[in-house]
Amino acid sequence: MKITVMGASGLIGTRLVEKLRQAGMEVVGASPSLGVDSVTEEGLRGAINGAEVVIDVTNTTSFGDDSALGFFKASTRNLLAAAADAGVSHYLALSVVGTPRLVESDYFRAKMVQENLIRAARRPYTILHSTQFFEFINGVIEMSAKGDEFQLPSALVQPIAADNVAAILAELAMAAPRNDTVEIGGPERFGLDEIARVQLAADEDRREVIRDDRARYYGVELNDDTLLPLKGSRLGSLRYGDWLYRSMAN
Repeated sequence: MKITVMGASGLIGTRLVEKLRQAGMEVVGASPSLGVDSVTEEGLRGAINGAEVVIDVTNTTSFGDDSALGFFKASTRNLLAAAADAGVSHYLALSVVGTPRLVESDYFRAKMVQENLIRAARRPYTILHSTQFFEFINGVIEMSAKGDEFQLPSALVQPIAADNVAAILAELAMAAPRNDTVEIGGPERFGLDEIARVQLAADEDRREVIRDDRARYYGVELNDDTLLPLKGSRLGSLRYGDWLYRSMAN
């Protein structure tokens, strides 16, 4: 089976390509750094030609303005058109748990548009909703910085290791399209303020975390279940503490 991974140079993409190749798949890794751009269409048709599955793990570099919308509109439309012309039989895309509940945010509104374009294309598809990655917790913390402290709500999160996300994507790629959304999360739940304290302690960062339930996440006020996967969702196997230990050892 030939599989094209769009966004192959990113956090998830690099892991995904490796896992698919280990499973014996023929994999084309595609990203701007590899000469394939889903927005300008440079190299796009060649990368997708002959593929049975396209996995879209592309992402924008901007999270705080409307440029994310432009990226996901152009990228997704171009990918879907190229996939249709190539006769791709499964379009698999990575998105975010809670996206429909976070559309006040420019970024998540753009992700919702991406998902709607995929559904409207009337091609066999699967959308994987993942919770926040362990690897991005530091970024979430830094976005909440107010001077020498961090202000975060106690809303619950259920983060997951990037390796677990890549493994589930690889599994879905080698299976039949669901024509639906699958949700995944990590094995544990934390308050956002709580996990920030754990991460900062591991980093030996003495700045204080202040609980503020009015503090916003990507510009959105949260309740306790906004960022949680649905009941019965798939769970990753790696616990946050074990991941932190491994990260500090490397």
